[in-house]
Amino acid sequence: MVSHPSGNFVLEVRTLGIFLATLDEFAQKMRDAENEPHEGKRVAESTWPIFRIHHQRTRYIYDLFYRHKEISRELYDFCLREGYADANLIAKWKKSGYEKLCCLRCVQTRDHNFATTCICRVPKNKLESGKVVECVHCGCRGCASCD
Repeated sequence: MVSHPSGNFVLEVRTLGIFLATLDEFAQKMRDAENEPHEGKRVAESTWPIFRIHHQRTRYIYDLFYRHKEISRELYDFCLREGYADANLIAKWKKSGYEKLCCLRCVQTRDHNFATTCICRVPKNKLESGKVVECVHCGCRGCASCD
C-alpha cells in the first residue's frame, strides 16, 4: 500500500485518486517482480523487471509534473522524498541527450569496460543491422535520444 501524502495538494479529488491508484498498481507490480522465481535466468536478468518498473514509475511522475503539469510541486516533492520517483534519473532526463535514459547504471563509466557507457546508449543507426542489443544491467534494448 502506498503511503498517502498528508497536506494541502492542489489537485482534484478524481485526479489524486487516479494518481494514488496508479502508484498502488506500480507497487503491486514491483512486489510481483520481486517475488517472481528466477530459476533459469542469468543473475543480472532476474533484476530487469525491477529496473523496468522503477523506470516506468519514475517516468509516470516525471510526465505528470513536467509535461502535463497535473500534479503540484508539493506532491512531486513528496514522491521524490518517499522514493516513488528517482530524483537522479529525473535530473538526467532534463539534460539534453538523456531524455530516454533507461537507468543510471548505463551512464556510469565505472560499471563498463574501457570507462565508456552501456551498449544500449549507442544509436541504432551506428550498430550493425539486425544485431539485437540488450543491456546487461537492466535489459534495455536502446535508450539513445536520437533513436
